[in-house]
Amino acid sequence: MQARHIDHVNLRIPEDGVGEAREFYGEKLGFGIEDALYAADEKPFFDVRLSATAVIHLWPTESFEAPSKTNYDHVAVVVEESVDEVAAELADAGVEVEKTLESPLGATGEAGAVYVRDPFGYRVELKARV
Repeated sequence: MQARHIDHVNLRIPEDGVGEAREFYGEKLGFGIEDALYAADEKPFFDVRLSATAVIHLWPTESFEAPSKTNYDHVAVVVEESVDEVAAELADAGVEVEKTLESPLGATGEAGAVYVRDPFGYRVELKARV
């Protein structure tokens, strides 16, 4: 098998967290929200569109368990902006930066990254393109 790329990641969120998810991922981080099928009750989750080839499925569920050090660390998203630009955009959006690293190693090589937490406790790494 020859893998090409990750298509999607599925994250459970609290059943009442849909509005917070839309605000954080859509408004604050600026990713696309695709929720027409979810709103029409045709599927139980909605998508955060990261790129033409990648999404995060957000699955509202009453059995949500907040992430902990034993069941989740982070999801990394490569962005076009520099670390400084990402940090400035986050500050403008009122998103607290958890930490910044100069050159963590990822699938595409070493590049700067900014780490934030979503409203549900998931860590999101926003990694500059190599």
